[in-house]
Amino acid sequence: MSLNYILPKIVADTQLHARFLNTLSLMENTGARKISASEDPVTVTYIILKHAAEEHRHAFYLKKQIEKTGKDLCPTYANDYLIAPAYSKYYLNVLDVDVSRYLKKELGLSGKELRFAAYLLVTYAIEVRADELYPIYQQALDDAGSKVNVKSIILEEEGHLEEMIAQLHKFSPDWQKHADKAVEIETRLFNSWVEALAKEVD
Repeated sequence: MSLNYILPKIVADTQLHARFLNTLSLMENTGARKISASEDPVTVTYIILKHAAEEHRHAFYLKKQIEKTGKDLCPTYANDYLIAPAYSKYYLNVLDVDVSRYLKKELGLSGKELRFAAYLLVTYAIEVRADELYPIYQQALDDAGSKVNVKSIILEEEGHLEEMIAQLHKFSPDWQKHADKAVEIETRLFNSWVEALAKEVD
């Protein structure tokens, strides 16, 4: 089942929509925390700090958008306030583990080099996904005349992808090969997440 079918159904149901916004907020927050966890305390760059700050802001912004669907909905990230909670909570963690395993095997990386390389590839794959997901969601919002809006996130995610590609060029001449592998791993996890979403709207 495609997002073009699922997202309009979610937007049309106030409770479901609130939980979906909360789920996106959780995932953005998880991403921000993972970026911060990968930082080297000495060599952390402006770009990494900017990226972590913007992901945290996206999490906050999405949380605020819940107010437009109704009062006192989804106060926490508890499972009852999420859509497909298991898939949503572990999606980024599994992606990080699988990409790290690939980097260890393929490039023999370890320690802070492994953490930084995993940050680059995982973030690249997530930004590619965000560039697909958020415009489809915005279209569903527009079609429904919803007060919820994610246009500012779409603009920032596009900038993030450009920044990640610039960093990957510096990381390896074979960056595209490694990035494609990360996208392949992410696609498998994302498809499982979409299947879990579909079960909630049927």
